[in-house]
Amino acid sequence: MYKPSHEGSGLLYAWFLSMHTRVDIILYSKKTEGELLFVVNCIYDALCRLEKMANFYNSASELAYVNRTAFVSPVVLSEELYSMIDLCLEYNGKTLGCFDITVHSENYNQNTIQSVHLSAEDHSIYFSRPGVAVNLSGFLKGYALETIKSILNECVIENALINMGNSSVLALGNHPVGTGWKVNNILLHNECLTTSGNDSPERRHIVSPRDGKLVEGARQISVVTTSGAIGEILSTALFAADSEQTKVLMGIYAQCRVYIYPPC
Repeated sequence: MYKPSHEGSGLLYAWFLSMHTRVDIILYSKKTEGELLFVVNCIYDALCRLEKMANFYNSASELAYVNRTAFVSPVVLSEELYSMIDLCLEYNGKTLGCFDITVHSENYNQNTIQSVHLSAEDHSIYFSRPGVAVNLSGFLKGYALETIKSILNECVIENALINMGNSSVLALGNHPVGTGWKVNNILLHNECLTTSGNDSPERRHIVSPRDGKLVEGARQISVVTTSGAIGEILSTALFAADSEQTKVLMGIYAQCRVYIYPPC
């Protein structure tokens, strides 16, 4: 849907399904409707590419191939998947172990992630024990926001709101009639809002690295950052953290805005 304005700018709204969720896009620009639709198509193609690369549940993805074969012999990764896994391994340490991409491994424990070995020389990955599995589900949508941001910058789109399933949001520039973009009473301006948690006691999906069990309770944690990838990591880590770890992480990442629902 496209709506021109009297000031020469136009507002385009589009949506599609990707990454097992709905993606809503609002673009506000002086570009033509055709140019804005081209941007939307670029975003769609980029998300499809990321799914084919890093979807844990797609047996044909590059990541699924890694999980099947990296214990047998090292697997050379695409540059992008290598950088994703490398960042996630780095932030395992930077989140006190609360963000862990190996929690879906067989016989998981807090040391399982030490069985994942990356080679900076040839960008290969190797698992030093059987049953290890890398799952990027707690990271991929945040990374997708960064990919979308790059597309918008390349296409010189200065004002945009991207909403992936109401849990991963990118806000660039300004709303047509205001400063920034307000999402659930949180004002965003060139920022990302990422949310992790359970919206009901029955819908549990985040595994705690402490004990390998699903985190209980109806609670959600939202984080505002300038990077969607880092925001996704932090919201996942904070949701899995215990009370003491939460205090430490809130201190380490004091520059980020954190919202906990319901409030503690």
